[in-house]
Order: sequence, then structure tokens, then C-alpha cells
Amino acid sequence: MKNTMGTVTIATSEYEELKAKKAELEALVKYYEEQLRLAKHLQFGSSSEKNGFPEQLGLFDEAENTSELKASELDLEEITYKRRKRIGNREDDFSSLPVETIEYSLSESEQICSDCGSELVFVRHEVRKELKIVPATASVTLHKRDVYCCNSCQADDGANFVKASAPAPVIQNSVASASAIAHIMVQKYVMCVPLYRQEQAWLREGISLSRQTMANWVIKASADWLEPLYYKLREHLLTHEVLHADETVCQVLKEPGKKANTNSYMWLYRTSGDTVTPTVLFEYQPTRSSSHPKRFLDGWHGYLHADGYSGYHNLPPNITVVGCLVHLRRKFEAALKILPENERSDSREQEAIHRIGKLFHLEDLWQNNSPFERQKLRLEQAKLLYDDFFIWLNSLRRIVPKSAMGKAISYANDQKKWVDNFFLDGRLELSNNRAENAIRPFVMGRKNWLFCNSQHGARASSVIYSIIETAKANGLKPFDYLNFLFETLPNTTSSHLDRLLPWSAYLPDICKTSSSS
Repeated sequence: MKNTMGTVTIATSEYEELKAKKAELEALVKYYEEQLRLAKHLQFGSSSEKNGFPEQLGLFDEAENTSELKASELDLEEITYKRRKRIGNREDDFSSLPVETIEYSLSESEQICSDCGSELVFVRHEVRKELKIVPATASVTLHKRDVYCCNSCQADDGANFVKASAPAPVIQNSVASASAIAHIMVQKYVMCVPLYRQEQAWLREGISLSRQTMANWVIKASADWLEPLYYKLREHLLTHEVLHADETVCQVLKEPGKKANTNSYMWLYRTSGDTVTPTVLFEYQPTRSSSHPKRFLDGWHGYLHADGYSGYHNLPPNITVVGCLVHLRRKFEAALKILPENERSDSREQEAIHRIGKLFHLEDLWQNNSPFERQKLRLEQAKLLYDDFFIWLNSLRRIVPKSAMGKAISYANDQKKWVDNFFLDGRLELSNNRAENAIRPFVMGRKNWLFCNSQHGARASSVIYSIIETAKANGLKPFDYLNFLFETLPNTTSSHLDRLLPWSAYLPDICKTSSSS
């Protein structure tokens, strides 16, 4: 009933029901606001994780961005630590380059003082240094091979011909040289220059070399010479007990039974940080089926780092899949980004990111420990933080399941079974970033050449990327290594393949970067 104060008196049960309804509507409004902010962020916001992957920063503000390449994961007011020293020299370094010296001197007649006529005395050299660039040039090499014949045998109708020895070509009955094929491959698979743009570049130099010819060279050289080395690398890869895996889309125009716009996939497998002979292998497959990693890893047993894709969760029991905490953290980062800025610092999303950051902080502190020591420290310290994180996460209330935070919590709980395996061995890592970093060159190349024309081209690309990325991981220069392979492989036997692997001591120094030699 209505009283004199203008209020309504209702039953306690009805009040509680209205209160719950109000909370439900407020949560629903908050969800719709969140979805609106998410839509705006997806349309107008940055799509890259600048904190996690500084190398993806914008190309046109490089000077500003590279002044601080790594933002802290943690609240430095609570936890402070010394930044890890970067490996390598970021400054300009030309010490490995040959030096050409040009001297400028005065003639004898000029070595006279113009004021008093006395002889000038040498004081010092004034030196300036310039970096000289010679663009790629092309020339034709004629291989003239002497052929001899025995006149006596010829007179008896049994002509005996003897040829002078000469190196075998990379491709029979072709003008392709080892350096030409190596250059084309490096331009496409390292510098991300599609064949049609290489064709245009050669035309500007007055050279007519069609993209069809270059494509044929690449596919033929890959099939004949690089594939045997690829299978040797695969044998080596499967001797390691800790691997990383990932996959990304790859469009192939001409695939039997598939439309041109249907996705195919490039799978990646690589060694972990516990090896001195890193190996990176790509494999083209027409689908994303879990049957592909099952077949590739057939007979192998060990730990496989992977993202949250369910296809990795159906592997044989002899393969222990290790989840990725970075993928888990990204869900909370996405939820944080769509909150109003004034609500972020004290939000539950920020707290989740902060708690995960503590685990990565400990891993940074233990990076130089042995796997045994690291395993012991993880169980003593990190495991407690990890368990507390999930206890706290599941204690949160009034989270709309379909909200970004609700989805992040659901994803975390779904992945916990696989992330738990991180604590089984000290060689394991908290993330699958090694695989993501290794597959990035293919993704960057795909943005330029967009698709593969045929299955043969896709297979060749997987083999070439494997050879090049493994070479880079072992401190080799891709062009010089490929050139060496194409000069050597046509003139050797398969029994010598071990000597051509990227970590072989038999490789010439010209293949090695200055830091690895």
C-alpha cells in the first residue's frame, strides 16, 4: 500500500526478487556496452599485442617505438627486477665487411706553404667512413666443356668419347645457376618479394626473366635437392623430447576437390630452447585435421607445446601436450582493452594479467638455472602462485558468461588441464611463443604473395621455409647457405647429407654470420 511519504511497501521476497532483477539488467547493460566497445576496438583499435610482440610495431614510427621495445608485464611499484640484457648489438656494425681504402694526398709541388714557402709536414690522416652498396647484378657464365675422341676406336666403328670433368648443373638443360635460384628464394622467402615483383625488378634492369620460369626453378630445385635435406632435418627434429607446434592458414588456388578460396594450412614444428641445434620445419596440408600432427609425429614421444586448438588434444598418449599461458593471458588482455580507461587499473581483468605476469617474472629469474633446478623452484614457488590464480579466478562473482571476462575465465578453465603439464619437466616453457615467432616469417610473406598457385608450389614453400628458417636459427646467411647447397648437392651423394646440415662443422665460413663464426 502507499503511505504518506510517497513510497511503496512490498514484501521482502518481492524486494529481493526485484533486486536480483535489477542486478541482472545492470549486468546485461554492461555486457552490451562491452560488446559496443569491443566492436569499436576491432574496427579502429590496434590489432597487435604491442606489449608481447614489439617487433610488430608500426613501420612508420619505428624511431619512436624502438626507444623502448619491451613494456613491463608487472606493476613495478610492487615488483621490481633488473631487465634482461639483450643479446646482440643493436648498433650499426660493419666490422665483418671488406674495406676499400682511398687515399687523398698532396703532390710534391702542393706540399709547399702558400704563405711562407716552407715545406709542409704531415700531421695526421683525416678519416671518414662510408657504407657502399652495390645492387644485385646479373651476368651469363658459359661452361665450355672439352670433348675428346679416340681416332683409332672411331676407325673401328667403336668411337670412344671422353669429356673433361665439370660440375653438374642445378637443373639440367636450364640457364638456372645456384646463385640465381638462391637469390630468387631469398627474395621471396626472406624479403617477402613475390615473383611478379621480382620479374618487374629484373625488367627494369633490362633482363627478361618471367615469373613462370622462376617458379619452375624454385619448385624443381626444392624437389630435387632441398627435400632430401628436409627429411634429414625431420629425423633430427624427432630425436628431441620437447617440441613446439603451430599452424596457420595458407590459400592454394588449385587443389583437387576444393574451391580456390578454401583455406589450407601450413603446419610448423620446431625444437625448444633446450637444444644447441635448433630445427624449424614447415609442412603444407590441405586441412586442419588432427590427423596431420598424428602422422607427422608418428612414433615420437615427448612434450609438445601448443596453443588451445583442440586438434592437439587428440594426439596419442605418448605425446604430452603442454598448454600456452600467453594464449590464456591474451583473453584477459582483450577483456581489459574494451573496458573504459578509467576502470582498467582496478579491474579484475588487470588483476588477472598481473597474477599471470608474476609467473613470467619468476621464469625470467630462473632462465639461467639448469632444468633440474628450474623444476624444483617451480614446484616450490611458481606452483603456489599458479594454483592461487585459479582459486581467485573461480571465486569471482557476478560475471556474465558471455562477456569478455566470462569468456576469458571459461577459456582459462578449459585450458588448465594442458597448462598444468608445464610443471612436469624443467625444460618446458610457459608459452608457445617459440612456434609463433618461427611461423611469423611465413605469415609476413603471405601478406605479400597472398596465395600459392598449386600444391607443388605450397609443398616447395614449406620445404624452402624450413631450410631457410633452420639456417637462420643456426646463425647462417640464407643466400650463402642456399648457394652452397645448390653448388654442392648436385655433385655429392645422399650419404653426405649430414655434412650439409645447418650446424655442420664442414660448412664454409662464408655461410656463417659474423656472430656465429
